[in-house]
Amino acid sequence: MSDATKAAQVMEALKVAKSEPAQSALSTLNGLVGLVQGEDGQGLEVEEARSSAFIAICEVGKALHRGQPADGLWAAAIRATEQWMALTR
Repeated sequence: MSDATKAAQVMEALKVAKSEPAQSALSTLNGLVGLVQGEDGQGLEVEEARSSAFIAICEVGKALHRGQPADGLWAAAIRATEQWMALTR
């Protein structure tokens, strides 16, 4: 699966998860781990964007797990994923 396809699937899942209750959203985010893993041969810029998206998604997951507000974290994860998507086109 290409990085572009993975990034698009992650974005779709983030949009869905954002409107779910915390436990469901956390489950959805946990399911994204395989999609945000890097592939060999990606340029440094794409790899950095993918890593940033991964870290931002992890921050959302940590907040949900702890019962903390995650509104700003959702926005950061979506922005990071948009950046990743833009670089894979």
